[in-house]
This record gives sequence, C-alpha cells and structure tokens, in this order.
Amino acid sequence: MSEATGRMQQFREKGLKWILAPAALVLLYIFFGIFGRNFFSYNTLVNILDSSYYIGFIAIGVTFVIITGGIDLSVGTVMMSAAIIGGTAFKTWGWPMWLSLVLILVIGTAFGFFNGLLVSRLKLPPFIATLGTMMISMGIGSIVANVRSATFPTRSSPDGWFKSIFKFISEGNTSIPTGAIVLFSVAAIAAIILTKTKMGRYIFAVGSNKEAARLSGVNVKKWEMMAYVVAGITAGIGGIAFAAVYTTVMPAQGQGFELYAIAGAVIGGTSLSGGIGSVFGTLIGVYIMSVLRTGLPSMDLQAHYQTFFTGVVVIGAVLLDIYRNKRASEVKIQTPADLYKASIVEKIDALRQILAQEKRAGNRERVTALKSEIAGARAEMNEKFTTMKAEEKAELARVHAEERAAEREFHQLLKREHEEASAE
Repeated sequence: MSEATGRMQQFREKGLKWILAPAALVLLYIFFGIFGRNFFSYNTLVNILDSSYYIGFIAIGVTFVIITGGIDLSVGTVMMSAAIIGGTAFKTWGWPMWLSLVLILVIGTAFGFFNGLLVSRLKLPPFIATLGTMMISMGIGSIVANVRSATFPTRSSPDGWFKSIFKFISEGNTSIPTGAIVLFSVAAIAAIILTKTKMGRYIFAVGSNKEAARLSGVNVKKWEMMAYVVAGITAGIGGIAFAAVYTTVMPAQGQGFELYAIAGAVIGGTSLSGGIGSVFGTLIGVYIMSVLRTGLPSMDLQAHYQTFFTGVVVIGAVLLDIYRNKRASEVKIQTPADLYKASIVEKIDALRQILAQEKRAGNRERVTALKSEIAGARAEMNEKFTTMKAEEKAELARVHAEERAAEREFHQLLKREHEEASAE
C-alpha cells in the first residue's frame, strides 16, 4: 500500500473522531445564530465562555480517568466541597484570600489521591469508589460550612482580586473572558502530558489493555492513581473558577456537574472503554453543551430542553464510539476485486509521483502522456472493479441460496424422521 493510500485510510478511520465534534459545534453556533434572538453578540459569547469554565476544568480531569478505563462520579461535588471549605476558611476562619484558594486546590488534590487509592490499591470498582467519594465530599463540605453558604468577596473589594483572572471588567464596563485563557492554558498543559510524556503514554497503555501494560513493566497502580490525582487537581481549579464567576457557593451543591463533565469528554471523542481520548476534543464537547445551554433560551425554550438535547447528543456520541471501535476491531477480508482496486490505486499513486517530477522538469509532452495514462487507468479500474464486485455479489447470493436450500432440506429431513418415529 502506498504512502498516500495509507494516509487516506488513516483519515477515514480517524476522520469521524476529529471532524464531527468541531463540525457539530460550528453548525450549532450558526443554527442558533440564525434562529435565536441576538445570539450573534459579544455578550452571548461571554456567557458561553463563562458557563464552560468549571465544567471544562473538571472535564479535562475526567478525560484522564476515562482514558484509563475508569470513571469519576465525584468531581462535581469535590469541586464544590473544596470551594465551600475555601470560602469558609476566608469568611469564618479569617484566612487570607490567597491561602484560601490554595486550600481549595489542596482539598481537590486530596480527594483525587483518595479516589486513586481506592481504585488502584484497594481494587474497588471506579463507579463504587467515586460514588462513595461523591457522598463523602458532599457531607464534608456541609459539615465544615455548618450547612451555610460560603460567600466570596465581591470584585470591588481588595480580596476579590482573583475574580479578574477569570473575568476582567474594563473601565467601560466591558466583560473580557480572561478565564478562557486559563482554561486553554490548563488544557494545553494536560494535552502535553497526555501526548508528550511518559505519564500520558502509560495512561493510554493502561486504558488500552491493563494486563498487557502490567506484563510490559508498566507500574499500573501508580499511573492509574495519577489519573485520579489529575482529576482532583482540575476539580480544585474548577472550584476556584466557580467562586470567581458565581461568588456564592451553596452546601451540597455540585451533584450533576460530573455528568456534564463526562458528557463533554464522551462528545469530544473519549471512549468509555478506555485507551482513546483527547483533551481538546473534550473542550469541544464542553463548548457544545455550553452553546446548547445558551442557545436554547434564545429560541424561547426552557432550560430543561438543554438536558433533553444533551442526553440525545451523548447517546449519539456513544453510538458513534461503539461504531468506531467495531470498525477498528473487525477483520476485513480482501476479495479479488478489493485486491485489484488496491493494486491499481497504488499504480496511479506511482504515476502521480512521476507526473509531479515531470511537471517540475517542465516536460509538457511527458506530462500530457502521464495524465492520459492516469485517466485511462482510473476509467479501467472503475469499469473492471464494478464488474468484479457484481460477479462477487452474484456468487455470494448463489452461495447463500444454496445454504438456505440445504437448511430447508435438513429441517424437512428432521421433520420426516420425527413423523416416522411418532408413527412407530
């Protein structure tokens, strides 16, 4: 198989993964811009970005976990638990703002480490382990805050400096979504870790085949734990982002956020069976949900429609993932027609390379002859390939007809033997 043919086959295999999610995002944005009220506006764009920060951060961490073949149901409540404890430290305990923000990050990391221990060391199923952590984090947040909401300082107060990191308000009262820079920066770091470091390679290896990775010398327990630690760190960052954008954090809040994070990862192409995923694909999935959340009200549809359509999109993404995995795992038998077409395609690719060389050399006669030869080979291939495929299809139909006839004959034989046995 030629290099060009190999690239085309690789594109066909991965095209659905890399193209569909960005295309869906663009089409959704255009759709709501055409049919929604005032959707193509700067304020709407800011709202889309603002509503994606905290979900985006925890979705990045969830991507690491899902790639290992696990799941994390606790990231939403861990994020809010860390935020409410940090707010309580500032408001009730008198901690400085910077130390309260560090506490949010530490608490998120600690919960991630706890999840990693349960899954990698104690061998608990990820679903059960993180479900328990979800309940524990909700309870701890409420206990520490004494079932009271935590209010972070306003933007105008000296301690509200961190809010400008995620949204800067200019003197002309224009909102600048600087949080998008933070989100993209975290996503870029996470993508580098996944694609360029030993940690990323081993996380993919664990998700692809845990036993094979272990037999290859990979410390499966260590890298599986690290995936959950990353999810905890990003949950802490998400808690800071939530406090910066929304100011007030309520007790026992955050349940359900993890579902949007998982949905964003799945919509973005991360496989729930593990071993496949990308950080930037996850961001695309998060923005698709954010566009839905902002666009549906612009068409006078209430918020619960967003939940419905998000569910539809998630089901579609999972079906696409199943289809992609099935296509990747199936063994395709090459028929004589397929082999013939592959040989002619390889010949045409070789002629095209020679044609490019002759064009650079300025040999017009040779270029004309090569173009004619390529066109003739393509026409011959199409005609002969179609004929061969038709013959193969007819032969396959004949074989199936013979098999069905033999099966009917066999059933009739069994029926006669049964009738003879009954008569005796």
